[in-house]
Amino acid sequence: MTALTDPLSLRSGATLKNRFVLAPLTNLQSHPDGVLSEDEFKWLTMRAEGGFALTMTCAASVQESGVGFPGQLGFHDARHDPGLTRLAAKIKEHGSLAVAQLHHGGLRAAKTPKAPSADEKLKAEAMTLDEIRESRDCFIEAARRAERTGFDGVELHAAHGYLICSFMSPELNRRDDEYGGDPERRARFLFEIVDGVRAATKPGFTLGVRLSPERWGLDLLEIRDVAQRLLREARIDFLDMSLWDVRKEPSDEKLRGRTLASYFTELERGGVRLGAAGKIMSAQDARDAIAAGFDFPMLGRAAILHHDFPKRVAADPEFAAIATPVSEAHLRQEGLGGAFVNYMRTWQGFVEEPA
Repeated sequence: MTALTDPLSLRSGATLKNRFVLAPLTNLQSHPDGVLSEDEFKWLTMRAEGGFALTMTCAASVQESGVGFPGQLGFHDARHDPGLTRLAAKIKEHGSLAVAQLHHGGLRAAKTPKAPSADEKLKAEAMTLDEIRESRDCFIEAARRAERTGFDGVELHAAHGYLICSFMSPELNRRDDEYGGDPERRARFLFEIVDGVRAATKPGFTLGVRLSPERWGLDLLEIRDVAQRLLREARIDFLDMSLWDVRKEPSDEKLRGRTLASYFTELERGGVRLGAAGKIMSAQDARDAIAAGFDFPMLGRAAILHHDFPKRVAADPEFAAIATPVSEAHLRQEGLGGAFVNYMRTWQGFVEEPA
């Protein structure tokens, strides 16, 4: 049986030294213009030092108009380059793969929400064909920037209702042109970005995609088909499934009776690695994810609580994350800056209330 300490090779030629991958985590710590802050630098490099085989940035913006959060790390301007270069170098210094998650807020963008179709509830405007192609090209240019500044690869954020994801949603995408209609045309935006990144970067550059199969009007079986195509065509190196809980059953009652994860672990891989995130809080949880058929677990909350979670598991095979709520002092010790701590206060039951 696969051990959590076993290395994992990728199609790109990269090798993960173990099975622990840092999930992309919004933390609001960078400067208002997207320039890397010392707090974000410390947060990420501590995880690389703590033993994560792949250290992924937060969702990082590819286009000024697509910025989704205050303090979001930027990959869309030359002023971002010095910080990105420094960050990638330090992550790799610790033997961790440096990967940037590329993101456009779409209908959840902070200033100018855009979507495949108009969304009155979120006050998002429908994108023109020129705007769609411009955003596609911004993803591709951000991947070039990542490669140029020393990152080993990128992950395309195609989950959680953000721009790429919204194109795949039959509820959010009601277009009748080449980017809407049947599932294949709704997935066109994603696959054009995948092909564009592959064409624009050198062989050996790692490319991943994050998908989520539920919420935001998504159809689980359609997303499974998108996942199968990504795996079969083998244009990417890894697929990251954001499941909220790797043990849960689907929300769709018609598809219950098996785990949500099983809809993806049963797919043909084509040499592409498959990972999952969702309430993996202990060494046993991580082993269970491997046993369920995933190649690697992705840690979010557990990595917030313990920057050195992989090293702790290597020393203690029964290690489990500390119970929440935790003190602000604990989070500070684990490398979270003030903005990140305040953000974690919005997660119910995560941070102790002041006495």
